[in-house]
Amino acid sequence: MRSSDNRRFGPRCSLALLLFLVLVEVLPAGAADREILTVTTESGGGVKAIAHVHFPASPQVVFAILTDYAHWPELFDVRMRVADLQVRDDGAWVDLRIDHALLPGERRLVTQSRAVPGSELVTDLVGGDFKHYHRVWTLAPGGAGNHTEADFELVVAIDSIVPDWLVALATRRELEAHFRIVKKKALEDAKGGR
Repeated sequence: MRSSDNRRFGPRCSLALLLFLVLVEVLPAGAADREILTVTTESGGGVKAIAHVHFPASPQVVFAILTDYAHWPELFDVRMRVADLQVRDDGAWVDLRIDHALLPGERRLVTQSRAVPGSELVTDLVGGDFKHYHRVWTLAPGGAGNHTEADFELVVAIDSIVPDWLVALATRRELEAHFRIVKKKALEDAKGGR
């Protein structure tokens, strides 16, 4: 191959590799298992994630895991801690401190979570270092009732100069890890008779 051929091939190879990496990042996670995860940037700012996840335990077990607010940090692959927790009639008020590699220092996220009739768990922003935070889990029995089919939606906007496209990439990776951790815990709890 001549030197001039190498120069023409190099940029095309780099472009092909870049396109491949973008496609790998955009394709739904777990597509073979009929699970989906899409993460997009919102036109008004922020990020939106939508997922359908299968858990190997009943909705009651999954619900118990998702509402064990004192242990929320264990469900994520990001360093965080519960600074305050108040469970009241109108839901659970959680004050989280998140230490994320994308953001300098510790970020505060204060939310209210409440169970809504129809097997939904809704979490909304109350305060902290976020502009917007809205998360909904909808749980339904699957199989013989010993599995859960879950729909998940998250809309989040961080008060930061970090570009939304970068937040979207990080959100995708963090949600993939979060779902994996919850699945593992659900399987352990289901086997343990929780």
